[in-house]
Amino acid sequence: MDIGVISVRYARALLKIAMELNLDEQVYQEMQVLGACYLKVPELRFTIDNPMLLDNKKQQLLETACGQQPSELTKKFISLVLKEGRENFLQFMAAAYITLYRKQNNITRGKLITAVAVSSDVEEKMRKMVEAKTQGTVEFNTETAPDIIGGFILEYDTYRMDASVKSQLHSILTELRK
Repeated sequence: MDIGVISVRYARALLKIAMELNLDEQVYQEMQVLGACYLKVPELRFTIDNPMLLDNKKQQLLETACGQQPSELTKKFISLVLKEGRENFLQFMAAAYITLYRKQNNITRGKLITAVAVSSDVEEKMRKMVEAKTQGTVEFNTETAPDIIGGFILEYDTYRMDASVKSQLHSILTELRK
């Protein structure tokens, strides 16, 4: 059985019931926290995949990995996944839920990379510009990367605008080498 097919089926079912119960946003937040835990703590996957660990311990661990107070729906979902023996797909289910939720709610992820930290006004202007282009909501992250020297790099969806000094210097150097 394909990991993607299984994960998307579970995620779709979770999104459908979460929307019916008006918990879709809360479950979205919980799935983001769970997904981040899987990425930040690689041991979580090995622990959850361990067949020697009892399901009730896995349940406790996964509920903790979902954040402070996971919803009853998320607890039931984790319980179902454990009962069906699909816990090794849970990371992918969380990622699929996040993707489906973003698509359903027209949410785009954006990132602004600058050499130095920018003010909240600049960040907000960039967010509004991306929202105007995508005609949806944008989850925006800012990062500082001193190695770009100056300027910025803006990424969202499949778009990337590199207006950094580093890339401009690189293109000049490439031109001079011709």
